[in-house]
Amino acid sequence: MVLRESHTTVIVPGLRGHVDDHWQTRLAARLPGAVVVPSFHRDKRDLTGRVADLNRVILDAGAPVTIVAHSAGVLTTVHWARRHDLPVRGALLATPPDLGRPLPPEYPALRELAQSGWLPIPLGRLRFPSIVAASTNDALGDFDRVRDLAGLWGSRFIDIGPVGHLNPASGYGEWPGAVALLDVLSGLLPGPRPSRFA
Repeated sequence: MVLRESHTTVIVPGLRGHVDDHWQTRLAARLPGAVVVPSFHRDKRDLTGRVADLNRVILDAGAPVTIVAHSAGVLTTVHWARRHDLPVRGALLATPPDLGRPLPPEYPALRELAQSGWLPIPLGRLRFPSIVAASTNDALGDFDRVRDLAGLWGSRFIDIGPVGHLNPASGYGEWPGAVALLDVLSGLLPGPRPSRFA
């Protein structure tokens, strides 16, 4: 089966570099016209640059987009939504960190993230339909705190089980759940539901 999209899907990565076997990379390759936000070169603390990169991609799309964000990409998305009002059809927000406890050593310290604007995390309701997909054993996001964030954002909250941080280190290159949740997201959107498969 081949995915068919009639609009632009915007992939918002976390703080990693480009990873060929990451599920977002694989999803982008399957979705015609998908655009990956090009923030891989940025310093991990550079929220302002990441928000600007996302805004540029959405502007360039010229039509409402669907956002697929992972990890810190979720936080980039909610910070973007607080500052901008461009048209977004909906967003799949997978395994956001809650920044409620120190991160592993390969990540910036919470103090550095706060100084760069990542904290506090925006808590306002998003203007577009969204799904938060949360892992029950994510070292970067406490399940209950992520559920609370989802509620404050007005997102539908979905428990995706014990999938770690939903990355290759957790055993997830391919993640079929992304396509399934994009179908669920389509059902939350007003108007006719797009066909997902050809």
